[in-house]
Amino acid sequence: MSAGPRLTPLGAGDEVPLRDAATVLLLRDRAVDPGTARARGGDGAGPPGRGLEVFMLRRNLRSDFVGGAYVFPGGAVDPHDRADDLEGICDGRTDAEASARLGIDRGGLAFWVAAIRESFEEAGVLLATGPGGDLVVLDDPAIGERFVHHRRAVDRGERRLVDVCRDEGLRLAVGGMHYFGHWVTPRGAPRRYDTRFFLAAAPPAQTPLHDDREVIANLWIRPDDALERHRSGAYEMLPPTVASLRAMARFSSTAEALQAAAEIVDVPRVEPRVVQDAGGVRIVLPGDAEYGEGYVGRTALDAWPSMADRSARAARSVLSEGTAAADPRSTT
Repeated sequence: MSAGPRLTPLGAGDEVPLRDAATVLLLRDRAVDPGTARARGGDGAGPPGRGLEVFMLRRNLRSDFVGGAYVFPGGAVDPHDRADDLEGICDGRTDAEASARLGIDRGGLAFWVAAIRESFEEAGVLLATGPGGDLVVLDDPAIGERFVHHRRAVDRGERRLVDVCRDEGLRLAVGGMHYFGHWVTPRGAPRRYDTRFFLAAAPPAQTPLHDDREVIANLWIRPDDALERHRSGAYEMLPPTVASLRAMARFSSTAEALQAAAEIVDVPRVEPRVVQDAGGVRIVLPGDAEYGEGYVGRTALDAWPSMADRSARAARSVLSEGTAAADPRSTT
């Protein structure tokens, strides 16, 4: 069993200001043996021999914030992510559209850009398209070596991702990223983040590699398998990670998950609370009996999975009706 993450004790720092942050779940479809799929309790939904996987990282054990925890690529929104010239290098979404999607007045595009930048820094995955509109290929040795240097420069703050894209003739693929989650760090924590969660299909010609600094390991894993390892105590995770994995476990393909996220109208803001009782200090969620004031029956935490379920059922219905011209679950 691995050592758990070193969560800094929650104190009385209720007035710690919130910092904007963004996280992206990178998804892919992977061929699986039919016998293995049946043994895992598959319900037969989705294309035969396919399985959805999510990319995860393990934070450095020496980190002063959730050291050792398994997470998705992400981090705080930096000033460079809020550049005035973002729209010129972003494809598929304007700042006005991004802001409306997040329910803020302006600056929404910065959250998409931050998620892409963090994915590039921490995992070497760049969600960007070239002049022809295809996702950039980094597995080519000549191109890959050049982007290794770009990655280091962006990570060190020596270059802006905006400038890298402009020099390379790239546009950030924000149109293919779908907003689906909103979590706020509980009051009392020494650091607090207002984090937006996004979904995106992993670029097919890029091989993720952790930075070996902030994060020390990476893996592709089925959501159900990750949840089982968390239940067994092998993988330590925070509530937003667990909730996101539970949501992803409802889908049999990347396309299905992205379709569901794209159809969500309202994304609930979920702010866990910290309680202390005979068992010690614990984090509780909306809907838990200990959550206290603000619990009103069906909670915000329940809302997004139920929307996703409806979208998943709709996708399966379309497929079952024999719409063969374009399989809605195939990855493009």
